[in-house]
Amino acid sequence: MEIIRIPMIMLDVTMTKRMRGKTIGFVPTMGALHEGHISLVRMAKGENDISVASIYVNPKQFGPAEDFLKYPRDMEGDTEKLAREGVDILFLPDDSHMYLDGFTTQVRVEGLSERLCGFFRPGHFTGVATVVTKLFNIVVPHKAYFGQKDYQQTVIIKRLVKDLNMGIEIVVCPTVREKDGLAMSSRNSYLLKDERHAATAIYSCLKEASEAVRSGTTDVKELKRLMENILRAVPLVSEVQYASAYSPETLEEIERIEEEALLAVAVKIGSTRLIDNLTVVPTGDIGG
Repeated sequence: MEIIRIPMIMLDVTMTKRMRGKTIGFVPTMGALHEGHISLVRMAKGENDISVASIYVNPKQFGPAEDFLKYPRDMEGDTEKLAREGVDILFLPDDSHMYLDGFTTQVRVEGLSERLCGFFRPGHFTGVATVVTKLFNIVVPHKAYFGQKDYQQTVIIKRLVKDLNMGIEIVVCPTVREKDGLAMSSRNSYLLKDERHAATAIYSCLKEASEAVRSGTTDVKELKRLMENILRAVPLVSEVQYASAYSPETLEEIERIEEEALLAVAVKIGSTRLIDNLTVVPTGDIGG
């Protein structure tokens, strides 16, 4: 596995491979890799000639009171995992390369960025859109891979790529879960034992809401009440930020499920913020 740290070298390498007719699959990450990340890497390897992964904890997507400094980091372990998977190139930039002195540019996807998580994390998705744009310009992939757990992020990145004519295919891969249903996340490492057990309520809430739709419930007020009641019944759930049904395209809350809808949840377990989602259609077919 080749490790590259300098953006201009990364760009030169990938452009050379593209000119030789090679397809490039890209998995951008912030490290602390788990099986969810690895599933993306395997997909990228399987569908492309060259696989590229990046690890960069992007400071611009963290708010001033968020967890940038304590965000889990395991560069040695992550590098070993990617090498074992046979990743061709690991891109490891640092802040001095990603954000030069005097950096003032921002990329913002209006509308989509202010809903759901964006309401509770102002500026977060501007930081995401900015760093993803930079990474795409540096790696120049044919395909880029993201997990459905971060559904809002995938919708924003798809819009970004379309609006800016980037010509990159965004591949959204299924959420990878623990045996008890908890969506894999680097932030799960923050959870204490009791909090980890309490976190299973997130998937239980989504599944029960999905089953309600399967049984014929389409009124979103009723589904929202069901979801919030399940979550609020768990003592270690310190905050329910949102739990309802939304349009998969616009991320706006809907009133009735008449076609495919997104069931999405954001809660705090103790001080740890976790998100999850499932897609559902009125006939009862469940995705995610």
